[in-house]
Amino acid sequence: MVMSEFDTSKLIDLDECVINALELFSKGLPELHLGNYKRPVVVGSGNAAVTGKILFENKDAILSDEGTYESKLENIKDIDCAILISASGGKHAPIIAEKLKAKKIEFRMLTCNSQAMAKEYVDSDKFFVFPTNPEPYTYNTSTYLGMIIAQTKENPEEILKFIKEKVDPIIWDNFMDYDAFYLLVPAEFDNAREMLITKFDELFQPKVSGRVFTPEQSKHAKSVVKYDKELFVSFGYENKLFGDKRLNVPLPDNVGYGAMLAISYYVIGKIQKQHPPYFKEGINDFAKKASEIFGQKIEPLVRYDN
Repeated sequence: MVMSEFDTSKLIDLDECVINALELFSKGLPELHLGNYKRPVVVGSGNAAVTGKILFENKDAILSDEGTYESKLENIKDIDCAILISASGGKHAPIIAEKLKAKKIEFRMLTCNSQAMAKEYVDSDKFFVFPTNPEPYTYNTSTYLGMIIAQTKENPEEILKFIKEKVDPIIWDNFMDYDAFYLLVPAEFDNAREMLITKFDELFQPKVSGRVFTPEQSKHAKSVVKYDKELFVSFGYENKLFGDKRLNVPLPDNVGYGAMLAISYYVIGKIQKQHPPYFKEGINDFAKKASEIFGQKIEPLVRYDN
């Protein structure tokens, strides 16, 4: 599969992606109907799987990914439906959708691609398409954030206003002085931790490390080793205990997962902006390899038909 080199200087950073996403959501999001099932199995890959954890946090749902959903279906007898989450509707999604249909399991699909490869296996009234912006591959900001805000019913305009008025003015201009970041998130947003770790994996690792814990988890020997180039960034928590260098980032009153993720992604984007463009330097080569792995054309800038 031959791919031309994409001009990665055209790619935006994650903080810009957050702003664009919130502006998009301010125009409206579709109603999200997850059904009145007693015990669904929720299937997704990567951050789609984490999105499933957030959407069904207070439900008796079976959480799985592309490697575990079949064993869940086989061994848990009271599953009454499936929820398939995939921004692109490609990669593993059509394989999973085909198997669910073959097993005659009712399922719903959440995607950002109206022409998803998995679409042919999904009933039209159970196929939910969410709006998204063109974004660098792996960012998945407007994709899964849109699904989450559709569930939490948070106001994207208020989140955007909070970022501009309360978060942006306190951002340090010397993030380049640090190559390790320790993020503290409130315990009620524990499911967001995996998403934030993934962002560090995608944007920085192994050049810049990122760790994410709640304050309670942080009490258990997470900062024994001292490093003067590690910055502790807390969200909605006044950190007086952990690390020597601290940045406390506020969260709005009545904050939900949408605001928590938007604000933390925004701060990570500011870290990205102040460091060398590691992601942009590597994404062309990565997209070529990913295209070979999945047998589908994957480009550094992702545009969905939605």
